[in-house]
Amino acid sequence: MIALIGCILFSSFIFILFKLFPKFGINTFQAIVFNYVTAFLCGFILYGHTWNEKAWTDTNWLIAALICGVLFISLFVLMGKSSQVNGVARTSVSVKMSMAVSAICIGISVSETFTLWKILGICAAIVGVLLVSLDREKDSENKSIWMLFILFFGSGLLDFVLNFVQNHLLTHVSAALFSAIGFGIAGCIGMFIMTISIVKQESTLELKNILAGVCLGIPNFFSIYLLIEAYSSTGWSDSTVLAIVNISIVVISAILGFLAFKEKLTAQKVFGLLSALIAIGLLYYAN
Repeated sequence: MIALIGCILFSSFIFILFKLFPKFGINTFQAIVFNYVTAFLCGFILYGHTWNEKAWTDTNWLIAALICGVLFISLFVLMGKSSQVNGVARTSVSVKMSMAVSAICIGISVSETFTLWKILGICAAIVGVLLVSLDREKDSENKSIWMLFILFFGSGLLDFVLNFVQNHLLTHVSAALFSAIGFGIAGCIGMFIMTISIVKQESTLELKNILAGVCLGIPNFFSIYLLIEAYSSTGWSDSTVLAIVNISIVVISAILGFLAFKEKLTAQKVFGLLSALIAIGLLYYAN
C-alpha cells in the first residue's frame, strides 16, 4: 500500500511542476531531457549496489527497457506538440483514457476475472476522467488527430509493458534498476536531439532548465519505480492497481488545480470528481 500511495503522490507532484514551468520560462523539452538523466542517476546511485551479474545472461529485460526508454521520450515530446495543435483538453483526455484500455489488456493477459463491480468501476473511471479533463476551451482549427491516436495507444502500451516486465522479466534485475536504465535510454535519446537543436542554434542551454529537470527527475523516477512495486505489494489485481493510480492522479491534480492554481470549479468537474471517487470505491470493493 505504501508503494501505491507513494506512486500517486509523486505522480501528482509532477503535475505541479509542469504547471509551474511556464511561470518561470522553463524550456519544457530541455527540462524533460535532464529529468531523465536525473532519474537514471537517482536510480543507479540509490540501487546500483543491488546489481546482479546474472542480468547479463538473460537480456530480455534490456529489450523491454529500450522500448520503455523510447516510449518515455517520444510520448513526452508528442504530448507537447499535440497540446499546441489539438489543444490541452483533447491531449489530456487521450493520455488518461488509455488507462481503461491498458487495464483491460493487463487483465486479459493475466487471466483476471472481470466481475460486475470491476466493469462498473472502469466505466465510472472513464466517465470521471472525461468530465474532469474536458474543458470548453476553443481548440485549434488545425487538428492532427493522428497525434491523439498515437498518444492513446502509446500510453496504453507503456503501461502494459511496465506490467509485463514486473510479472515476467524482473528475475535478475530489480524494479529500481530497470526503471533507471529505461530513463537513461530516454535521456540519451533526448540529449542527442537537444544537442542537434543547440548546434543548429534553434535553442540555447540554460541553467534554470537543468535545475527544473533535476527537480522533475527525482519524483519521476519514484513514480515509475513505485508503480512497478505496487503491482506486487498491494495484493490487488494488476488492472485495479493501474486504474486506481490513474484515477487518483486525476482527482488530486484536479483538486490542486482548484486550490493552488485557481482553476474554475464547474458542475461538470464536480460530477467528474464524484464519479472518479465512486470508481475507486468500486474497484477497491471488486478485490
